Amino acid sequence: MEHQCSDDHHDRSYSYFLGTKQIEVNRSMNHYDHIHPSNYFGAGIFPQLLIFLPFVMLLILYFYAVIFSSRRFKPWSFYRTVCFTLSIFFVAISITGPLANRALVDFKAHMICHLFLGMLAPLLMVLAAQMTLVLRTISIPNGRRLTRVLRSWPSRLYTHPVVASFLDIGGLWVLYTTQLYAFMHESMLLHLFIHFHVFVAGYLFTVSMISFDPMPHQVSFLYRAIVLIIALAGHDILSKYIYANPPVGIPLEDAKVGGMIMYYGGDAIDMVIIYILCLQWFKAARPRSSAISNGKYVD
Repeated sequence: MEHQCSDDHHDRSYSYFLGTKQIEVNRSMNHYDHIHPSNYFGAGIFPQLLIFLPFVMLLILYFYAVIFSSRRFKPWSFYRTVCFTLSIFFVAISITGPLANRALVDFKAHMICHLFLGMLAPLLMVLAAQMTLVLRTISIPNGRRLTRVLRSWPSRLYTHPVVASFLDIGGLWVLYTTQLYAFMHESMLLHLFIHFHVFVAGYLFTVSMISFDPMPHQVSFLYRAIVLIIALAGHDILSKYIYANPPVGIPLEDAKVGGMIMYYGGDAIDMVIIYILCLQWFKAARPRSSAISNGKYVD
């Protein structure tokens, strides 16, 4: 198919390879008319529902647990219920609907989805304290079993700040500095896996730094703060790398805007994590500080 290009300097044609498929990209000003989203497997309703269905089930179970536990104990926090609902909402718009479809062909929209799915939604889910709600809802024997799972070595491994940071930030480096981003648009299974990984890795990273649920193996605040600073630096460096070195098939101007969205949007969400970590650190240290000032601790 031949594409007519205008002499105007704003109208240019980009040709790149998405894996083994050549795609013609027409740019007019800041608008990119890639292949129509319906030509992508990811824009179909089935892959989107396949990703989103587990989150719908989680939302239903969360509401059920809120109602059930509130009958036995004091009412569950409305604030935490709102946080969980918003978390599912941001997951939904990241993997289904117009924004998700646009993200298949527009790197700027893709980066917004990345912030929603990999950073904002996990943060809101951590604030929802769903594990505490589960422990309020299930029976004592089942609660003990769940506690054993939380104390197991796999739980300790994947919620360790270093491991969680490697899965989250390291995974993003692999996605955007290799051809994995291009291959993601060719394989439905890879597409599903990457979206799943982005959310889970984001959740593990957030819960390894701050948590409102039982965390038997949580490391010290100082340790978490050091790892958090390094991880945030890795995220910011990656956003600057994307700004100067676009992923395969992404026009430079698109990559610049996407990099800025990742940098400033990520910093905004990270500031919330930093604030909560410092607040929890202060509250944890306050009783001992008060006791020392009252003369209860004497060397």
